[in-house]
Amino acid sequence: MPRLCDRAGCVRRAGLLVFFLLFLLLPASLAQAEEPEVTADAAILIDAQTGRVLWSKHGEERHYPASMTKMMTCILGMNSLTPDSLVKISPLAAQTEDTPLQIAAGDTMRFEEILRGMMMASDNGAAVAIAEAADGSVPDFVARMNEKAAELGMTGTHFANPNGLTDEDHYSTPHDMARLAQYAMRNPVFRDIVRQQQRTIRWEEPAGKQLLVENTNELLGRYEGITGIKTGWTKAAGGCLAASAERGDVRLIAVVMHAASEEDRFKDMRRILDYGFAETTMAAGPTASACKRHVWVKGGVHSRTKVVPAGDIYYPLLPGESAEHYTISYDLPKVIAAPIEPGEAVGKLILSYDGQPVGSVDLIANPVEPGFSLGSWLVGVFEGVLTWL
Repeated sequence: MPRLCDRAGCVRRAGLLVFFLLFLLLPASLAQAEEPEVTADAAILIDAQTGRVLWSKHGEERHYPASMTKMMTCILGMNSLTPDSLVKISPLAAQTEDTPLQIAAGDTMRFEEILRGMMMASDNGAAVAIAEAADGSVPDFVARMNEKAAELGMTGTHFANPNGLTDEDHYSTPHDMARLAQYAMRNPVFRDIVRQQQRTIRWEEPAGKQLLVENTNELLGRYEGITGIKTGWTKAAGGCLAASAERGDVRLIAVVMHAASEEDRFKDMRRILDYGFAETTMAAGPTASACKRHVWVKGGVHSRTKVVPAGDIYYPLLPGESAEHYTISYDLPKVIAAPIEPGEAVGKLILSYDGQPVGSVDLIANPVEPGFSLGSWLVGVFEGVLTWL
């Protein structure tokens, strides 16, 4: 006759059976967050440090970027003008469609004021004025926008104007806009501008003219961890939004394009960021000092310089992934030419997961002034040999 289990043993077995059955019946969303359902035709979510794509919906699909374009205008303007540079409003800028700053031909503003006004109020005329002040004309500025886009690897992008007004030759992708946002957010002035909820913008001429502007990004102050970035809307583009947010050591950038409405772009973004924070964890990778490299310098006062990432490396992990599957490699020239400016990126640290490249981090060189040194002269002479070795 089979032996009956004791009462305690039966209870334990029954409890384990119930737990197992409940686990099988649990909805998948409790074990793993459901992918976000969004109205946007195209969207993407990336890790802010490495650029690794964490989620995508037609992320390489081309759409009109609308006023997200102004991220590029902002960065290039800052590269050309100082905060105190004076920007005079031309008739072309004043007559541009949609100018909530109420700028008028002949007005004069400090660059810092009109730049913040452009980004916060999304003023299209201000973008024209900045382009004219920076490069003398809109076409010349637009040419530089496309050069920078190529430099950043924005292969699905072409700019036709500095503000994002609809033009069939003006387009981008969520992934390219995320690349641009990632690059721009490394600039501390840019970060400060895009996080501001409101600001009083002041004119130089007419003296005393000022305007209180509200940031068009409605997530600021209303979504935990939000840090920026830029809205966009036209009838053709639909609702567009590039956003950044951070909670703990998780830093995210997301982009939506052609959402169903101006309000839906914010709802879509909340869903995408919620998904990102629920699904992403960070694991410590190598420290910045452990990634140190040296490169030869020609035409400078020094013949070598140190190259490191801007900070320690962290690996973004999705459910089921392990940091042990990450490897790093270096895309770095052996010889570079002076001058090397402070903060200049001269190469990339490439992150791969299971052998597949998934992201990268800029490698920053110590600055080197142009000039003569015997060592640097010899580097120039033997550049071919050094590159071959």
